Amino acid sequence: MVNGAARGAFPGSRSRGVKKEAGDTRAPEHRRTHAADRSEDIDRPSVKRVHVDVLLCRSMGNLIKVLTRDIDNNGGNFFLDFENAQPSQSETAVWEEVNQTLTEARLVLDHLQAYRGAGEEIRQAIQSPGLDGVQEKAWAAVVPLVGKLKTFYQFSQKLESSLRCLLDVLTSSTLTPTQHLEQKQALARQFAHILHFTLRFDELKMTNPAIQNDFSYYRRTISRMRINNLSADSGNEVNNELANRMSLFYASATPMLKTLSDATSKFVSDNPDVPIENTTDCLSTMASVCKVMLDTPQYRSRFASEETVLFCLRVMVGVIILYDHVHPAGAFVKTCNIDMKGCIRVLKEQPPSSVEGLLNALRYTTKHLNDEATSKQIKNMLQPN
Repeated sequence: MVNGAARGAFPGSRSRGVKKEAGDTRAPEHRRTHAADRSEDIDRPSVKRVHVDVLLCRSMGNLIKVLTRDIDNNGGNFFLDFENAQPSQSETAVWEEVNQTLTEARLVLDHLQAYRGAGEEIRQAIQSPGLDGVQEKAWAAVVPLVGKLKTFYQFSQKLESSLRCLLDVLTSSTLTPTQHLEQKQALARQFAHILHFTLRFDELKMTNPAIQNDFSYYRRTISRMRINNLSADSGNEVNNELANRMSLFYASATPMLKTLSDATSKFVSDNPDVPIENTTDCLSTMASVCKVMLDTPQYRSRFASEETVLFCLRVMVGVIILYDHVHPAGAFVKTCNIDMKGCIRVLKEQPPSSVEGLLNALRYTTKHLNDEATSKQIKNMLQPN
C-alpha cells in the first residue's frame, strides 16, 4: 500500500494541486503561477513522502479508504496476502513454530469432520442396562471417540500457545500495527489461518451433538465403574481433572473461539508494558482489510479461489470477536475503528448457508452486542431472520 501511495496515484491527486480555492480573487496569471508552484511541490519525492506519512498517521478508517482507492497501483498484491505470503528471514523462527500447529490443525479438522459418534450403541445400552454384552459394545465404541475429543481439547492449548507467539510479534512496539501487518505478512497470514481453523472447528462442533452425548455417557459410565470398583483401561481413561476441563470446553457453543478470546484477553493482562491499543489496532486493522477485500470487486477478483472468500469472512468475524473481548468498550460502539455495519452487510450479501454460523458467532459469542451503547441499527441487522 505504501508503495502505491508513494507513487501518488490516488484518484484525483493530480488535480488537487491546481484546484482553485473558493473565493480566490487573484488575477489568472497569479493563480497559474501559484498552481504551478504547488504542482511542482507535489511532484517532488520528499513531499510525496510527507504525504504518505500523513496518510499513515490518520485514523484507521481513513487508511482503509486509501486502500480501497489505491487498487490499481498495488502491483497485483493484496494489502494482506492470505494466499501467497511467504516468511522473510526475520519471520522464519516464529513461522516454523506456528506452522507445526497449523499442520496439525488440518488433521484435527479432518478427524472432526469424520466424527460420527456412538449414538446407536449408547441408545441400546441405555435401553438394556442389564445386558453386559450391550454395555461392553457401547463402551468399546465410546472410548476411542473420547480419545479423539481429548486430542481436540489438547490441541486447543497448542493453538493458544501459537496465538500468543504471533501476538508477541504483531503487537510489539517496534512498529505500528499497520506496519507489522504490512511487513510481516507471512505471520499475519498464519494468524488468519488460526482464526479460519477456529471458526471452522466451531461450525463443525455446533452441528454435531454426538460430541457432548458421547462424552456425557463416558463420564457417567466411568463414575459407575469407580463406584463398583471396576477398572477401566488406564491407557484410555481421562482423569477427573482433565474430564472437568474438557466438559467446560465442550459445553461452550464455540469452544475454540472462546479459547482464543480468553487467550487474547490474558495476553493483554499479562503484558501491561504493551499498550492495549497495539493489540486492538492489530485486530481492527485486519478486520477492516478483510472487509475491503471482500467488498471491492477489483480486490475480490484477484482471489485465486472462491474458498478465499469464505476464508476472509471467517477471519473478519474472528478478529471482530477477539476485538470485542479485548477492547474495554467493545466492537459495537461508534468510536470503534471497525466499520461494523459494513462488515455485517458484507456477511449478509453472501449465501445464507455459508455465513449463518458466522452471524451466529457475532450474535452469541461477542461480549458487548447487547450493551446500551450498541446502536439499534446494528442490533437489528444481527437479528435472526
